Amino acid sequence: MKRATLCPERLLPEHAVPPPWPGRAVRLDGVVTYVRDTPATSPDAEPALYVHGLGGSSQNWTDLAGLLAGRLDGQAIDLPGFGRSEPGHRYTVPAFAERVVRWIEHSGRGPVHLFGNSLGGAVSVRVAALRPDLVRTLTLVSPALPFLDFRRSVQGRMLPLLALPRAERVAAWRLTQLAPELLAQQVMEACVADLSRICDQRRQEAIEEIRIRYEAEHYAAAYVRTLRGLVSCFLRAYLPGAGSLWRLARTVRAPTLVVGGLQDRLVDVRVAPQTARAIPDSRLLMLHGVGHVAQLEVPRVVARAVLGLLGETGESARRHDLAG
Repeated sequence: MKRATLCPERLLPEHAVPPPWPGRAVRLDGVVTYVRDTPATSPDAEPALYVHGLGGSSQNWTDLAGLLAGRLDGQAIDLPGFGRSEPGHRYTVPAFAERVVRWIEHSGRGPVHLFGNSLGGAVSVRVAALRPDLVRTLTLVSPALPFLDFRRSVQGRMLPLLALPRAERVAAWRLTQLAPELLAQQVMEACVADLSRICDQRRQEAIEEIRIRYEAEHYAAAYVRTLRGLVSCFLRAYLPGAGSLWRLARTVRAPTLVVGGLQDRLVDVRVAPQTARAIPDSRLLMLHGVGHVAQLEVPRVVARAVLGLLGETGESARRHDLAG
């Protein structure tokens, strides 16, 4: 593990607030997966894939994907049951990883620069470990790798709900009790350390995303079942077996950037450094005063770290070619 390198600020595009990138519904294995494309602004841009966290969507990557469009030809997908994708049959980290692998294979764009936030980080670690042929570099933002002290997460208060036989119905009922504006505010307060960094346009988009959830009958079940699957994955990580996410992390060979926020309220702040220590070729960036979604809260800082990673790995590749 080493410290992440930040490229100069001048290498980034000027400040802008792009609208959500255009999306399309793609039927894959009989199920609709929704994907947003961030067009590259350079002819030699390389393919990238962005994977959101629990309760999120492809819109969580709008700003970062735009900032990186000079180097990366981006796609962001909605995982099954979230955003505008149809529900899936299973809501586990392995099932989501299979969907990401299938998308990369279907799109024919691999290997990709793979990005994951929170749950998407756990999914991306599994993909990078089991299918190294599909991953050029790996960027993890507050990855939800296993930790056992659930007091360090505001979602810990939901754990008793998971034990109820009708947890999905309870969650669906709870959704109906909150106005979209209030729920969006609560979500942002949980995910973002400094709400002044979130512009009005992003707030309005978050409210619209909440309205979409209200209209999707499957959403509450998808959320509860995914949280249940994530907790199960956490517990299995500390038991014998090849499927432990920590064991898989130690097998990742892709050059990796790990970004963590020291004000993260959803994932134990010790997880990001632990992830960087586990992955052999890793770089760590810990951000003061930043929460769970650094790519939303401080996208320019994250973009500078990503460009630092790409610059470093590109130079290593050139040296290798010259040596050969």
